[in-house]
Amino acid sequence: MAASPARIAAYDILHRVERERAFADELLHSALLNNLSAADRGLCTEIVMGVLRWRARLDFAIEQLASRSVERLDLEVLIALRMGLYQIGWLERVPARAAVNESVELVKRARKRSAVAFANAVLRKAKPGSLEVPPAHDAASQALEWSHPEWLVERWVHEHGFDVARAICEFDQRVPETVVRVADDAAEQELIESGVSLKHGRLVSRARIVEQGDVAKTRAFTEGRVHFQDEGSQLVALLVGRGRRVLDCCAAPGGKTMVMAERNAEAEILAAELHEHRARSLRDRVRAKNVSVVTADVRDLPPSSDYDRVLADVPCSGTGTLARNPEIKWKLNASDLDELHGKQVQILRSALRQVNTGGRAVYSTCSLEREECESVVEEVMSEQNEFRTVPVQEELGALQAEGETIGNFGILLRGDYLRTIPGIHHCDGFFAAVIERRN
Repeated sequence: MAASPARIAAYDILHRVERERAFADELLHSALLNNLSAADRGLCTEIVMGVLRWRARLDFAIEQLASRSVERLDLEVLIALRMGLYQIGWLERVPARAAVNESVELVKRARKRSAVAFANAVLRKAKPGSLEVPPAHDAASQALEWSHPEWLVERWVHEHGFDVARAICEFDQRVPETVVRVADDAAEQELIESGVSLKHGRLVSRARIVEQGDVAKTRAFTEGRVHFQDEGSQLVALLVGRGRRVLDCCAAPGGKTMVMAERNAEAEILAAELHEHRARSLRDRVRAKNVSVVTADVRDLPPSSDYDRVLADVPCSGTGTLARNPEIKWKLNASDLDELHGKQVQILRSALRQVNTGGRAVYSTCSLEREECESVVEEVMSEQNEFRTVPVQEELGALQAEGETIGNFGILLRGDYLRTIPGIHHCDGFFAAVIERRN
């Protein structure tokens, strides 16, 4: 008996994530799932994201049940075991017998027949209770309980305290809310008439949380008047403000570009993206006629001092988005942060060279790590006499006066900067600084 199509697809995606360092979300929206039913797509997504979220707990259980290190197992066998244990421990509607048999079939499909009996024995020993671990009392036990790398949890405990670190980890392990931005009341009404149930966001007035329905099948979505975007991401784009000429330095996938185009309908907006394939996707997604897309490294752009507003939403570790991209935590190493810091400093320096007198730049990341956030701004600003950091509180107050934001924005502040924390602010983790060129 062959494994089911949903589990085959899930296995192949997990294998590519491990072997090719691919991103699960991209693969889950690729042709790999074209032939799956809606139910099978749902199961495939649940298994892939569940295995990636709970990998450390699954590997701990495998080592207890198999009496050997996971490092000694072939990757193909390990993935099948992770999938089986996840279904046994987390998916109540899947019979344990089915989880075992399907995972054994995946081992056969991978041509690891010498491991078939081993995989069968390990999985038959597993019970939901065997996957439990003691409650956390320190960073190490919290890392295991909530399935995060220990080095990362230790950093968060040191930076934010034990309780906040725990809240971040808990948030990362939940399926995130689906959030959209609606361009206007008409677009929202179209969603409702199409059977989409919505509730208001918590931070941004144009944000809506999708409770039920398929947004992607609505006309408002296909016409670009509604798009998926976390509230923290929307807030960063709003901080850019209004200008006559706007530069988006690292623009893909384009959500922030869309918000800036919506608020600057008469402006000239240049969206730069380093990678050609991402620039093509950006052009397909952002349909505003006042947006020009170029494939370019912002670090190579000649100084122009030609833009009123510049957004440098730099490539980063992404530790603020682990609920959506759980594989990041298993790919990232502490040493990567220094390399990222160097690139981010270069991008911010280049971005500031494009800002005209009296103009502003916003530096942002979706990282929780100080090296990528405050440290970058502080290093670059220490070299600059003609720029000043604008307290984000001023900008959030102005946005609230315009009706763009809602709620108490004071909780979003960290000194002069914006800082959202997953599990505390009900959105992804973002950092932003506003920098102004003096007159």
